Amino acid sequence: MNEEGCVSFSAADIQQLTMLGIDPDRAEHQLALLRAGQSWVRLERPCVPGDGILQLEGQTTLYEQRFAQAVADGRLTRFVPASGAASRMFASLHAPADVFETCRAAPLPADAGEQELALRRFFDELSHFAFYSDLAQAMADEGISIDKVLAERDIATLVRYLLEPCGLGYDELPKGLLAFHAAVDGARTPFVEHQAEAALLCGSENRMRLHFTVTPSHLPLFEAQHTAWKQLLNETYGCALEISYSVQKPSTDTLSLAGNDQPLRETNGTLLLRPGGHGALIENLNDLQGDIVLVRNIDNVVPDAQKEANLTATRLLTGLLLDLQEEQHALLRSLHSEGDDLVIRDLCFSFLCDRLQLEVPFDLPRPELIALLDRPLRVCGMVSNSGEPGGGPFWVRDANGRLSRQIVEGAQIAKQNPEQMRVLQQSTHFNPVDLVCGVRDWRGQPYNLSHFVDNEAVIVTEKSQRGETLRVLELPGLWNGAMAHWHTLFVEIPEKAFNPVKTVFDLLRPAHQGG
Repeated sequence: MNEEGCVSFSAADIQQLTMLGIDPDRAEHQLALLRAGQSWVRLERPCVPGDGILQLEGQTTLYEQRFAQAVADGRLTRFVPASGAASRMFASLHAPADVFETCRAAPLPADAGEQELALRRFFDELSHFAFYSDLAQAMADEGISIDKVLAERDIATLVRYLLEPCGLGYDELPKGLLAFHAAVDGARTPFVEHQAEAALLCGSENRMRLHFTVTPSHLPLFEAQHTAWKQLLNETYGCALEISYSVQKPSTDTLSLAGNDQPLRETNGTLLLRPGGHGALIENLNDLQGDIVLVRNIDNVVPDAQKEANLTATRLLTGLLLDLQEEQHALLRSLHSEGDDLVIRDLCFSFLCDRLQLEVPFDLPRPELIALLDRPLRVCGMVSNSGEPGGGPFWVRDANGRLSRQIVEGAQIAKQNPEQMRVLQQSTHFNPVDLVCGVRDWRGQPYNLSHFVDNEAVIVTEKSQRGETLRVLELPGLWNGAMAHWHTLFVEIPEKAFNPVKTVFDLLRPAHQGG
């Protein structure tokens, strides 16, 4: 052990960590988590309608009214993680030269593989993508006619000008800046669509804030696109949008473990640090100092003609959260002003046990009751699972035996355990990442969200590099471990409110073609 008390770090390591804002003791704990390997969440049972998932009926008008009042009061902010690279969208388009050559054949050989089929589909349906005009112009700027390339069935050239810097460079851009949808005012990106949806949510007489988390190198591109669209969006929707940005902090980077059970290092001997995953963004959310925050992934957007399902779901989820928050804050005010009043205690237990369905001992001392009640709130939309079972909403027991609703990622589930697999396979819904968060307390002060993170809920992944097994660490995910100690409700929303774009071919789905 060195003089600073950290087993694995030299003085130079500690200087490096300190300069990045990483507490050496916290870094030591990361190594302990890596050495221990993945710890599994204990699934009790899936959340299903009637047992952990609400189906909203009868109070929709009230929730719409509460939403409208919150908009008028300027309480809403949309928070969009937007730093993800687009490269995964185009994985099926990367191929060796001989595969591209095979794809020129008409028809394709009978034994054509998945990659050949994907490339042919891309070629056949190219004109249906919103980026077609931009691609044609990028090629024309280089003296290349897209019509000639199409006539020659030169798919390799099309892909090169789509993905590489000689053309549109989509492989290196964030997903939020790609042309997703054709519209009369020009091809719209997810960044633009989020602004359009925010404007439709709040109406022409109100202001709306949007916050995007981006990588530092891409920030100027987002700012330029905002400048290019700002006036047109304002004229179209009559809404004043306030756009802000943040980047993931270096202090949230994480260590990796080498095959010798020691921290992985760069060739110059310094510690190798990696971005800590989307769970690191809890600090960005904390710094936002928001009130009611709507969290949505960057790629879950649709053209205006398809937006109504998203708008309705957001209004209802927000209205429910506001209703829940009003009751929570009233109870906390009473607890602080009325002392240990039995009627107030009964109302608190009713709220915790009936509305939140928590297991709470009735002899809980007043300070512990206040601490349990006084937490951030979130209402999460859940979509019916029409595919294979995966991560989603579950009832989970923690190490102390307490039961709560949690969003669980597939990587947190012990799939080698038959009982846990049985619970997983019984799941009926998954998490589309459509959250409404109440992040201010009963006094109107922002919560310190770091106090409600389950710091043990990390993801440990093994990777192979030059025959050596490495372990890498992701921080507790933004909507699972980072919000583990929030109060949570799950609500069923329609499948048509969930239209993510994970591959380029998702853009050909009807929801993304109907401008």
